[in-house]
Amino acid sequence: MKKILPFFSYLFHPVFIPLIGTLFYIVLDESYFSFSQLVVLLLQIVIITLFLPVAFFFLLRTFGKIDNIMLSDISQRKIPLLLQTMLFSVLVTKSITLDRFPELHYFFLAGIISSVIAFLLLFIKTKSSIHLIGSSALTVFVIGLSYHNEVNIINTIVFMMVMNGFIASSRLEMKAHTHKELLIGFLVGALPQIGLLYLWL
Repeated sequence: MKKILPFFSYLFHPVFIPLIGTLFYIVLDESYFSFSQLVVLLLQIVIITLFLPVAFFFLLRTFGKIDNIMLSDISQRKIPLLLQTMLFSVLVTKSITLDRFPELHYFFLAGIISSVIAFLLLFIKTKSSIHLIGSSALTVFVIGLSYHNEVNIINTIVFMMVMNGFIASSRLEMKAHTHKELLIGFLVGALPQIGLLYLWL
C-alpha cells in the first residue's frame, strides 16, 4: 500500500483540479450549452489552468527557482501561488464570468481566496498542503452542485471524501507535509468554497 500511495499525489495534483471541477460542472449543471460553447470553455480551462502553469513550471525549473512539481520548499511556493491567483483572476473576469457560468465563477473565485490565504501563510512560515486545498475545494463544489441541481451522486461524493484521505496519506507517506499542514490545507480549500455557497445555491 505504501508503494501505491504516492500515485495519488500525482493523479490528484492541484494542476488538474480546475479541469476536473469544470467537467463536474458540465455534467451536473442544468444549463444547456451548445457544443461549441463547451469546447471553448474546456479549451480556456486547459490552456489557462494546465498548459500555462506547466510551461511556467519548466521555466522556473530552468532558472533554478523550483526543484520539482511538488513544491516542497516554502520559498518555492510564492511564485506558483501568485501565478495561480493571476490566472484564476483572468478566468473570473474575462471568461468564467458571473453572468455566463455563475456556479463555476464562484468555484474559481473561492480558489483565488484559497490561493491568497496559502500565499499569505508563507510569510509566517506556515505551509499548507496545496493538494488538500484542491481536493477539499473540489469536494465542496461537487456537493454544492449536487444540492443545487438536485442530483443524487452520493456514491461520487463518498468516493471523493475517501480520495481526500488517500491524498492526505500520500502526502504523509512522501514526507511532504505534517498532519497540521494537511489540516490547514483542507480548511483553506474548503472554507472559502463553503463561504460562497450561499451566493449560488
